[in-house]
Amino acid sequence: MREMMTQTLQQLGDMSIDRNDPQGRGAADHDAPTRPGPAPLRIGPVVVDPPILQAPMAGFTNYAYRQVVRDFGGAGLQATEMVHARGFLEIDHRRSEYPERLWGVEDEPRPLAVQIWDNDPIALADVGARLAHELKVSVVDINFGCPVKQVTERAKSGSYLLKCPDRVGEIVERVSKACAPTPVTAKIRLGCTRDNITAPQIARIVEEAGAAALTVHGRTAQDYFRGEADWEQIARLKEQLKRIPLIGNGDIDTPEKVVNAFNNWGVDGVMIARAALAKPWLFRQAAAALVGEEIPPDLTLSEQRELLMKHYRLVLERFGEQKGTILMRKFACCYAQGKAGAREFRTHVAGISTAAEFYHVVERYFPKETLAA
Repeated sequence: MREMMTQTLQQLGDMSIDRNDPQGRGAADHDAPTRPGPAPLRIGPVVVDPPILQAPMAGFTNYAYRQVVRDFGGAGLQATEMVHARGFLEIDHRRSEYPERLWGVEDEPRPLAVQIWDNDPIALADVGARLAHELKVSVVDINFGCPVKQVTERAKSGSYLLKCPDRVGEIVERVSKACAPTPVTAKIRLGCTRDNITAPQIARIVEEAGAAALTVHGRTAQDYFRGEADWEQIARLKEQLKRIPLIGNGDIDTPEKVVNAFNNWGVDGVMIARAALAKPWLFRQAAAALVGEEIPPDLTLSEQRELLMKHYRLVLERFGEQKGTILMRKFACCYAQGKAGAREFRTHVAGISTAAEFYHVVERYFPKETLAA
């Protein structure tokens, strides 16, 4: 089974981006026959093909996870976890190194986006310039959408800034100028509360300030992740943008929903977030659906178990046994999500702290196929 899984991942990984094409432009610049599905997404000079983006998610979208997604293919643009600008500068000042959340970025295949957050335009511009000119990332994304209280109430950043349109404009303008010619994008929510939808105004300001694309999550900060994403509100923002693409985000958990987002709501790109933590092969499925190809099946439970082991080994290489095992607890729970026996698996995985314990729990308690009678 291990050999079969490795072969499967290698085959799926054939769609990955050329490491020697840092902006991801080469393939789209060649003449190619017309194909079904939406056009590639263009973020400034960066071509995102297919126009499916992997969302930045704090605590999850580290190098190991991005490598797992890349092996399957289908994500036109991947993103790191969000990086705090002043935290970046403090770490650099004290230890002359990059933050842990930038693990792997320097040598990682492109195109690749790094998301940054803060409310200080100068610090954000400084860090954005470092990312663009030292690490040569493809896209610098600014977070105006995080609803977590530690970011909003304590740091007055993330979605808190949706009530400060002038500050949003200043941040985007400064970062765009500092990063040029690397494109800068912004990720927002519909507003801070349901009775104060500021996205239309923010969208215009972001474009006028020099951003190359806008991503919108179809909830307010007040909603957090409750209820359903409002794609009608996302679609309305298209008329606010005159020259930059609109990327929709929220509740995209099947290939069919990706297709519907393009067909029904007129977005230029789709960003997949939490659903892909349990199914990192979802990008591959969505890419096939967009061009009318047969959608690859979900991995079997045995294959998913092998994938979880592979993911764990990638984490161990970077963080070592103790820290890596603790970090993998939440990833393991994601892999088991929605499966029969997931609760028992989560109960046992919550207390592991060694590699031996991890392998034992996965082998014994990770959901297995039911044998036919």
